[in-house]
Amino acid sequence: MSKEAKVALLAIVALVALFVGFRFLKGSNVFSSDRTFYTTFRNVDGLNDGAAVLLNGVPVGQVKSRELVLGQRNQVRVALEIQKRVEVGDSTLAVLGGSLLGSKTIDLRQGRNTKIFDGGEEIRAFAPASITDAFQAKAGSVLGTADSTLIKVNQFLSKEARLSLQQTLLNSQATTEALRNLLVANQRNINQITTNMAKLSSSLTVTERKFDQVATNLALITDTLKRAPLAKTVRDLNTTVGQAQVAMKQLNQSLTTTKGSLGKLINDDSLYTNLNATSASANALLVDLKANPKRYVHFSVFGGGGKEKKKTETERKPDGSVERETKTVTQQTTTPVDTAVRP
Repeated sequence: MSKEAKVALLAIVALVALFVGFRFLKGSNVFSSDRTFYTTFRNVDGLNDGAAVLLNGVPVGQVKSRELVLGQRNQVRVALEIQKRVEVGDSTLAVLGGSLLGSKTIDLRQGRNTKIFDGGEEIRAFAPASITDAFQAKAGSVLGTADSTLIKVNQFLSKEARLSLQQTLLNSQATTEALRNLLVANQRNINQITTNMAKLSSSLTVTERKFDQVATNLALITDTLKRAPLAKTVRDLNTTVGQAQVAMKQLNQSLTTTKGSLGKLINDDSLYTNLNATSASANALLVDLKANPKRYVHFSVFGGGGKEKKKTETERKPDGSVERETKTVTQQTTTPVDTAVRP
């Protein structure tokens, strides 16, 4: 082989190696059997050639190229190089996603395919709203609100409003000065109030100690009551109450029956009848005593013996009958009674 042929062959090998190396550096494998699919986006800002194509977070291919389609409202047609082992069909969806740092990737979303693609077909595209777009949408409304707020603030800060604000500040300054003078004039009273508050705090401290002592005493009383034989006391009390109930029951039975003396006294009316008859007899006796006192009472002021004398007395009873009674009366000999007062 001539020297010229060797140089030409070396140049061809170098060119091939350069092409393969260039494609390798771009992320494309010349000798691979990956299939190429296409998808179209309205904007692919941040998406570069060689960007990863992911399926459930796992790289299964790369972005092969990007091409601006002028006849379709300047959309961008992206060529995706996907591994042959990945099944792509009519339900496959190419989603343009990315990270907060700005790098974009293509995420494949799989569904139930009714048709399997062999390569070269168009995959449906979907580009969700990015954080930047959402921020711009929110920022537009916020900026509009801020603009209207600034306009209202400028209207508020007119000449009359500024004068009113200055007057308000002057009034606040005068109020502050009057308050300071009041504090200076009443400094002695304030000091006295502070002293009283300190004394009150000390008194509260002493009171707190007393409360602690009271709490301790209550705890001791509680412990004493806890150790006391309350169960035995309650049992004794229950026994006493039971005995009292039995005694009351027996007393009630004694009062309701006529066997005992107390029951006869309460339930038998013979005592009442006898007492009533006795009272009636006593009343008749008193009436007769008033009517005929000489029949029951015989007295003489003079002492000594006397002669017997018969005397007939006539008595008229309440029913109108007349009764005569003859009595023998002894006349006593008169004995003088010395009524002189001796020294």
